[in-house]
Amino acid sequence: MAHMTTNDEYPSRSSDQPVIIPRKDPVWYRTDPPVEGPLSVEQLTRYDQDGYLLLEHLLSREEVEELLAELERVWASHQSSRAPEVVREPEGDAIRSIFRVHQTNPIFNRLSLDSRILGAARQLLGGDVYVHQSRINLKPGFTGKEFYWHSDFETWHVEDGMPHMRALSFSVLLDDNLPFNGSLMVMPGSHQEYVAAVGRTPKDHYKESLRRQAYGVPDQNSLTHLYRRYGLAMTTGAAGSVLMFDCNLMHGSASNITPLSRRNVFLVYNSVQNPPVAPFSGEAPRPSFAAAREAQLIVM
Repeated sequence: MAHMTTNDEYPSRSSDQPVIIPRKDPVWYRTDPPVEGPLSVEQLTRYDQDGYLLLEHLLSREEVEELLAELERVWASHQSSRAPEVVREPEGDAIRSIFRVHQTNPIFNRLSLDSRILGAARQLLGGDVYVHQSRINLKPGFTGKEFYWHSDFETWHVEDGMPHMRALSFSVLLDDNLPFNGSLMVMPGSHQEYVAAVGRTPKDHYKESLRRQAYGVPDQNSLTHLYRRYGLAMTTGAAGSVLMFDCNLMHGSASNITPLSRRNVFLVYNSVQNPPVAPFSGEAPRPSFAAAREAQLIVM
């Protein structure tokens, strides 16, 4: 895939003052004829408006049990691993995330090819897609730490060189995501505004940011503006449900101090028409386990 140069339409971390930039890209990339897939027009319209959509009970109990057993096996087998794709909590040595699971594990690879998920990504992004990032997120009972408010696109744009907002994430819920066990919070509609953060990106920032992000984090005044305009929603759902959300949706999650685990699989799809260019930070791109630099076309 050729990497063309492109203008920076969403500059961030380049000023000492935060700026909010209106979205310049579509959310739902409509085509003529439309890309066929599993989502109804009503679902596509709701996603376009809110920036997220919960597909309840998409997976069967048997599918959830298989995925959860594999997640537990992968988690156990990586306890002593020092591979860079194994990310640990900011305090202590507990595993926070394991990346690139769609490439290293046949069961998670099969999940990334599931037409119920992949087809929805193709519908919304207007055609062929590839996996930009995959990971399992482990938020065990009592000890699972928070993920602070952020827009994924801000990092993918600044640190990975993703030019446009033509990507989305799927969170496959393998535990019941409840209001009190660290479920994802979102600001519905906030995907229409881009918060340009302050602070220059340090070299090899990903080594710390995957554990706890310090740069690219929205400031409190911008978050307050988004809250007053869009409000908050808690994206709860039963195990087997799948949450899909836009790359620029403001979201975060609190620590899990309950006895109940919250274990999810994340799959990020980017349009093949939106290939990464040189990172807009001016730094070297993050490694491929965090952000695929070349599209490997997925065939359904």
